[in-house]
Amino acid sequence: MFKKILIANRGEIAVRIIRACQELGIRTVAVYSQADEHALFTSLADESYCIGPPQASKSYLNIERIIKVAKKSGAEAIHPGYGFLAENPEFARACEENGIVFIGPPAKAIEAMGSKINAKKIMKEAGVPVLPGSDGPVKDIEEALTIAREIGFPVIVKASAGGGGIGMGVAYNEEELIEMFESTQSIAKSAFGDPTIFIEKYLEKPRHIEIQILADKYGNIIHLGERECSIQRRHQKLIEEAPSPVMTEELRERMGEAAIKGAKAIDYCNAGTVEFLYYDGEFYFLEMNTRIQVEHPITELVTGIDIVKEQIKIAYGEELPFKQEDIEIRGHAIECRINAEDPLREFVPSPGRIKYYRSPGGPGVRIDSGVCSGAEIPPYYDSMIAKLITYGRDREEAIARMRRALKEYIILGVSTNIPFHRAVMEEEDFKKGNISTHYIEDHKDYLKEKIRKYALEAMDLEKLFEEKVLHDSKKIVALAGGLNAYITGVVNRNKLNHKYSGE
Repeated sequence: MFKKILIANRGEIAVRIIRACQELGIRTVAVYSQADEHALFTSLADESYCIGPPQASKSYLNIERIIKVAKKSGAEAIHPGYGFLAENPEFARACEENGIVFIGPPAKAIEAMGSKINAKKIMKEAGVPVLPGSDGPVKDIEEALTIAREIGFPVIVKASAGGGGIGMGVAYNEEELIEMFESTQSIAKSAFGDPTIFIEKYLEKPRHIEIQILADKYGNIIHLGERECSIQRRHQKLIEEAPSPVMTEELRERMGEAAIKGAKAIDYCNAGTVEFLYYDGEFYFLEMNTRIQVEHPITELVTGIDIVKEQIKIAYGEELPFKQEDIEIRGHAIECRINAEDPLREFVPSPGRIKYYRSPGGPGVRIDSGVCSGAEIPPYYDSMIAKLITYGRDREEAIARMRRALKEYIILGVSTNIPFHRAVMEEEDFKKGNISTHYIEDHKDYLKEKIRKYALEAMDLEKLFEEKVLHDSKKIVALAGGLNAYITGVVNRNKLNHKYSGE
């Protein structure tokens, strides 16, 4: 097994990978920007190196510096986590060229799925269902109109190199398509440096269901069931659950087989996720994420398989220890992404320092977090604070535990989207499993009222805390802060903590 692994990421996913390494007896190396110098993950790792200023382009996206630290520290492998360089084929190649194992799929597989047009073509040839639409790039508006007339409106225009909901738009008629075509092409060029776009049939209210796969270096590929990811805002997932409320054994088998077909078509290896749109009994390929997913914990809870550990073992060259028939889905798990966002101001990011932090606990509650009291939520990166996951014997119990956990969860100093999650957990359609990718839009009036109620409660709690604790106990707070700084200093003196020197 590897003796030392570098984690090329930050926040909760860096903490998650460090914990997996610790359980496998592997030493860890953290890299961090100046904004993350005092972040939790830097103190949990055995070694930590500053690789640059806060801007991601000069730190977490700086391939040269990360490779240099890996070689300097003697790391044998690099885990990219998700985001940043996780789906960058050039980073995977740089690792290989420098004799470092990339804990993820081969660069060719990442490239194959990086272009949405190419990915769709590969999946179609592999026999995976795809949405009707263009078979390649759409060159001009005339071609776009011809395709739209053939498949029927509404249609969705997408950037081939896009992701995260950027570079896509829906057109319900020819006039809208003309306008959408030009604007999407412009966004694609400015955001991704590639103006290539394509067109597909738009499904009005589908479900977003994804299949988790694991593949080793010996041709063994299995799936670990599905995750329901339909509750989204601006194409960003907010709540995920496993299994899907609409899933049947027959449908799971069909979707799982389709995902494995797609993976085999690109000689995939390691963990990956094949995403589908599900509508009216049928499913269609959406995209493939060639990395660990944010929402992987819910699959871990219902299958009992540690996906991050399996990633590391596969990268080391071990064969999968289980076959498809060994995989069982037991119970139900739900994940809420807890973000530093202001729910009363259209969920704009709310960076700042966490004054007080109390995480929930009890039966069936898991927290994947990268923060603690006093932690800084910097404005330079994703606003995620933590992932709150609950598990129950069935969906009803998982929801009940999530409602309890959200009520227990206290984060003061920054605004969070906890009020949103509390509102959803109480809504009747959600409790019945009647959801789609348009859930938030369809329930906006109800959600707005409930969110406001819970957001005001949170504001009152923070005000009370400041009056009763911060104001009356300044000396205690100061002593606690000093003690925390002392403990951190002792920890860091007893391990290697390096600043990037440019050498």
